[in-house]
Amino acid sequence: MSDTIAPETSTPATKVETPFRRFASEFFESRIATVALCLLGLIIVLAVLAPWITPQNPYDLAQVDVMDGRLPPGSEAFAGYTMWLGSDGSGRDLYSAILYGLRISLSVGVASGIIALTIGMAIGLLAAYAGGRTENIIMRVVDLQLSFPAALVALMLVAIMGKGVDKIILALVVAQWAYYARTVRGTALVERNKEYVEAAQCLGLSRLRVVFRHILPNCLAPLIVVGTVQTAHAISLEATLSFLGVGLPQTEPSLGVLIANGFEYMLSGRYWISVFPGLALLLTVVSINLVGDQLRDVLNPRLKK
Repeated sequence: MSDTIAPETSTPATKVETPFRRFASEFFESRIATVALCLLGLIIVLAVLAPWITPQNPYDLAQVDVMDGRLPPGSEAFAGYTMWLGSDGSGRDLYSAILYGLRISLSVGVASGIIALTIGMAIGLLAAYAGGRTENIIMRVVDLQLSFPAALVALMLVAIMGKGVDKIILALVVAQWAYYARTVRGTALVERNKEYVEAAQCLGLSRLRVVFRHILPNCLAPLIVVGTVQTAHAISLEATLSFLGVGLPQTEPSLGVLIANGFEYMLSGRYWISVFPGLALLLTVVSINLVGDQLRDVLNPRLKK
């Protein structure tokens, strides 16, 4: 009786799960967050490609005809193209104006968020690592800043400095840096007392190297979440200031300016002048907030319900 040798079966190679792949799989577990991320990506692409996919530059007087003013959605313009979303009181194509407005609104929100994050991160790290009187002074200033609503601070600064993109970015930075400073300071305090920081100090590493190489990387997760939410807040805050007439001037395309331009026509039945820019603002802010909520759950699983 001959012995039979069973054929060798090869075990399939297991895939190495990288941190990025794990992060992506956890993020896309939420269908709502996935849809929000796709919508946000579409909004950004449309805003970037606005000069090439719109029938007119709504803020070029040579391309705007007053005879096209207040046309309902689907009307044909004097130049021959179709205004799918209608036009405003100045004859600007709303589809073009909204995409150009998204460019300004997103630029203001992202620019103010990056500058405020950088300033707040530096101040928060300084307060956490220095401690003592320096920390007390910095945190008292932060507490004073946070005791006032961000909208009120931005409104006061814009009223003093005047209108303009650069001025409203500066106002939003002043109104938001304290949120980042408090977040970084709280996270850095936890990391400062851990063993690996004490070991780095015992090895004689400089303070800057300890802060930026060991403490700062562990503060990035909450910073990403706060930065996402504050970017959406900055976009809505800019729209609010522009709607009130103290933000961007009429010559600058902004969603807040577009909503304000159509507000006086609401009672006359010309709803589209304000409604469509308002929907664009709503979808942008909501999609950013939903993405930020999912980032919070992925980066800090303890917050999941």
